[in-house]
Amino acid sequence: MKAVIMAGGRGTRLAPFTKVLPKPLIPLGDYPLLEIIICQLREAGFDEIILTVNYLAHLFQAYFGNGERQGVTLRYSLEEKPLGTAGPLSLIDGLDEAPFLVMNADLLTDIDFRHLYRTHLAQEAAITMALYAKEHKVDFGVIDTDAAGRVLKCAEKPVLRYQVNMGIYVVSPEVLPHIPHNQFSTMMDLVNRFMAEERGVYGYRFEGTWMDLGQVDDFDRVATQFQRLTEVADERVPLESYIGFLASLPVEA
Repeated sequence: MKAVIMAGGRGTRLAPFTKVLPKPLIPLGDYPLLEIIICQLREAGFDEIILTVNYLAHLFQAYFGNGERQGVTLRYSLEEKPLGTAGPLSLIDGLDEAPFLVMNADLLTDIDFRHLYRTHLAQEAAITMALYAKEHKVDFGVIDTDAAGRVLKCAEKPVLRYQVNMGIYVVSPEVLPHIPHNQFSTMMDLVNRFMAEERGVYGYRFEGTWMDLGQVDDFDRVATQFQRLTEVADERVPLESYIGFLASLPVEA
């Protein structure tokens, strides 16, 4: 099975750390974030992984090489300009053979990638997007009115519940011709297009651990949690231990 990891962003929200390293190569304890993700995908059966790279691309190649050390076949697809979250797929050969996984490189989760993939196949979907339930408490009373200003409904500090995009997808080959070649395009562009045409867009609901590490504070909190692993060990902690540790992290870490 193939997976594409989007690792071409500049990571400006994590500056100044990303002045030296690309965001996916910033370490969590003993390992770069991206190496943890690659190991997860390998354990789920994804044996060929393509990294879309741009900013400091040579550092990815220097660290990972061909993926032999991680137990996978690793390829690189170079973006010469920002192409969004879908545009890079138009530059990658060999994605037209079977459904493939696409994900961002700045997140951590203990989602069952294998089950996500199998669910996509079972539903014969064009696009399956992983979804995560979030809650947001509004600190004010929320009022609904009609056009005349008449109050229709009041809610005191309501809790809004909604599902968010986790940045993880399974995509079928039929989607590829709809991605403009070497042009900026996002996965949400594709989702909206296929939804409008009623062409098999499904959500995969997930309730475990999911953390977007795009902000400095978020990354620092998670790095502190992972530091617990290294502080109690006399030697380098096996990468597999990091993966198992994910499920014990606070959901909102």
